[in-house]
Amino acid sequence: MSSASFEVEGGLKLKGEIIPQGAKNEALQILCATLLTPEKITISNVPAIRDVNMLLDLLKGLGVKVLQTKPDTWTFQADDIDLDYFYTKEYAEKATRIRGSVMLIGPLLARFGKGFLPKPGGDKIGRRRMDTHFLGFQHLGAKFNYDETDRLFTIEAEKLQGTSMMMEEISVTGTANVVMASVMAEGTTTIYNAACEPYLQQLCKMLNSMGAKISGVGSNLLTIEGVESLQGTEHRLLPDMIEIGSFIGLAAMTQSEITIKNCQIKELGVIPSVFRKFGVQFDFQGDDIHIPAQDSYEIQTFIDGSIMTVYDAPWPGFTPDLMSILLVMATQAKGSVLIHQKMFESRLFFVDKLIDMGAQIILCDPHRATVIGLNRKFSLRGIHMTSPDIRAGVALLIAAMSAKGKSVIHNIHQIDRGYQNIDGRLNAIGANIKRVNSN
Repeated sequence: MSSASFEVEGGLKLKGEIIPQGAKNEALQILCATLLTPEKITISNVPAIRDVNMLLDLLKGLGVKVLQTKPDTWTFQADDIDLDYFYTKEYAEKATRIRGSVMLIGPLLARFGKGFLPKPGGDKIGRRRMDTHFLGFQHLGAKFNYDETDRLFTIEAEKLQGTSMMMEEISVTGTANVVMASVMAEGTTTIYNAACEPYLQQLCKMLNSMGAKISGVGSNLLTIEGVESLQGTEHRLLPDMIEIGSFIGLAAMTQSEITIKNCQIKELGVIPSVFRKFGVQFDFQGDDIHIPAQDSYEIQTFIDGSIMTVYDAPWPGFTPDLMSILLVMATQAKGSVLIHQKMFESRLFFVDKLIDMGAQIILCDPHRATVIGLNRKFSLRGIHMTSPDIRAGVALLIAAMSAKGKSVIHNIHQIDRGYQNIDGRLNAIGANIKRVNSN
């Protein structure tokens, strides 16, 4: 397989408007939910990214009629599903490549009584347990089996039974999967300690528009009254909050004036306030975020003057997917910060690249890094580096765009998994990013 790299000319100031793509993490849940009904579902604002394309391939293989009606709009009709596709080598290969494929199980279990999945892939960001998903299904009465030799999960149930359960961890995909399994279970299901991210709220709203009866949406206690069947609907994805946060960080790092359009600001939670704690100025203009060009930005301290700590947490806490952006941004800020990445244990390992670029970072352990801001006294310098995962990839791209000289980022298929035409969109507002293919 040929691999691609980005050649990035650093030190350029950008200017202009940029539109965030549809939300990757919402898209993966919503596309899986199309399996819950034989009727037609229309989804708009779908991002053209590798993870979405891989999931579309899996749905087509299962027999879903998938049709693109506009560049960002697709229709789905799951009225003739081929369950034998589960047992093919093609399914095993494709499902392993994308972690989101685990969310196919809930809808298939709800509608057809069985689901089948090879151990999924995804980012190399430490252990990401599957237990939460399968314990949830078992609470609903499903029987679960894991074949260690073939690394295959099988789950079956003649009829799922509503029940009361407490999620073992606040897992977004785990909650989404159990919600999709519960909507056609017999009786009432209550899910306590449920994730309540905006994307999960969106999934619940879509399911309710299909005829599901879910209450408590937006809280950590969901109540689901099972229904016999669901019908078709139309749904529009939210803009991607991770892209919005990345663009705010990019503007600050490159001293650029950028307007991010159509942000659905009310759905961003604490994200804007955390960036303000890092000294980034911006204002809301309707549903747009305008970031002026800033010479410098200063990280706040706590009231007693001690170094600020920023940590990730389940919603409504700060999303783990933006921690790498904050870390990169802190390298050129005035002041210091402790970045505490609680939820994944290997997501900070990309800091060695930033240290090579001249950043002052102390990696305390797999979860914590102290960043001493350079306050632009020294620019980062361009280097050759490799992207380890989606979020670190974009953080490194931002670092490269603010650095002095040229950087090369290898393994950019990781970035393409989550960001649609990122080079084209940034070049349109003044970046100089070249995509170079190598065999």
